[in-house]
Amino acid sequence: AIFTAVDEFPGVPSSTPTAAKASSPSVSTLPNGLRVVTEDASSTSTVTLTFPNAGSSSESVAEQGAALANKCLAFKSGSGLSSLLILRNLEEDGAAPFATADRYGATVGFTAAPEKAARLVPLLATTCTFEPWDVKGAQTVAGEEAKAANSNVLSVLTEQLYGAAYGAQTATGRPYYSDSASASVIQSFREKAYVLNGAVLSATGVADHGAFVRSVEEGLSESAVGEASAAASAAYLGGESRISAPVGEAHVALAFEGPKSSALLNVVKQCLTLSGASAFAAPGLVGVYAGVPVASASTAADSLSAAVTAIPSNDVVERAKALAKAEAVFALDGGSSSLAGAMTSSVLETGAFGGAAQLAASYDAITPKEVAAAYTAMLKSKPSMAAVGDIAAVPYHATVASRFS
Repeated sequence: AIFTAVDEFPGVPSSTPTAAKASSPSVSTLPNGLRVVTEDASSTSTVTLTFPNAGSSSESVAEQGAALANKCLAFKSGSGLSSLLILRNLEEDGAAPFATADRYGATVGFTAAPEKAARLVPLLATTCTFEPWDVKGAQTVAGEEAKAANSNVLSVLTEQLYGAAYGAQTATGRPYYSDSASASVIQSFREKAYVLNGAVLSATGVADHGAFVRSVEEGLSESAVGEASAAASAAYLGGESRISAPVGEAHVALAFEGPKSSALLNVVKQCLTLSGASAFAAPGLVGVYAGVPVASASTAADSLSAAVTAIPSNDVVERAKALAKAEAVFALDGGSSSLAGAMTSSVLETGAFGGAAQLAASYDAITPKEVAAAYTAMLKSKPSMAAVGDIAAVPYHATVASRFS
């Protein structure tokens, strides 16, 4: 043809678009202790700043509830900017802000166009001025979140399981959802935990890592640096927690101390799933869950115990490895927010992020012998058991624990 489709119809999308490229990750550590990890293949930029010591496992007894309240203080007045001005800057650049927290840290972030990312980074680390109306609002929102969580049976079961596993009076075992923190406690906890030293900043869709790092270093030059401190660690104890409530069902969770490696932990979880159980994994914990009618409450613990006692065959391990690897790799392709979360988790665990290829290799390297050893170690740990609901017929911990001795 003399003319191409583009010649005849200007503006028509090309029939041979540019091929997608593999993500190229980069990691740098700034002099202030902040670790910056980026990748360059995403079409949108999600930028997150994670503070590993800002979760509830870093709270003292007097600070209970401070982690949740400080999560609710995200993007409030600070560094000479009002809450309104901070949010207006984000909105005018089309950014969608968010904040999360749990037992093991807190994250603030936004998703925006790549060309806007570097300019907005300083808004993630403003020095909060704790205006009375901001603190009061954060306490109110925290109270509403705690009330909602404490009325949700699965949320209550999760809180009780941590108490059973680590001890109800320990930092990790105490509830994350608490609204008891005072204004002074909220401030002192934030000033201690929301610092750059030891934090991780992840950004997707960054074409020039070096330029981005220089921009971050300049933009955060006035943010609180703080002192380096190791993330809070908890000693696994194993125990029981029960809450009786007329909900028409019995909800039971049985957990054990899990492997330190997240890859091996996820493979063990998939092995439990392949045994027919509803399995779960969290940092340091792996286990199974059942929610059953009252009539089946007496046998729920039996089925959970049976699911975890048999060491999986080599065939089951290979299937579990494939499932765990697919889940981890798909998380990298689940949108820029999911990718940023995976990058942060990798840097916090290993100090590096090697992309999909390295992630897949970490699962491929796991052997059936390692899984068998993880199972053996898991079953040697004292089980943790939580039960919530109509649980009169659910066996007690001593009965269940005797099946693993």
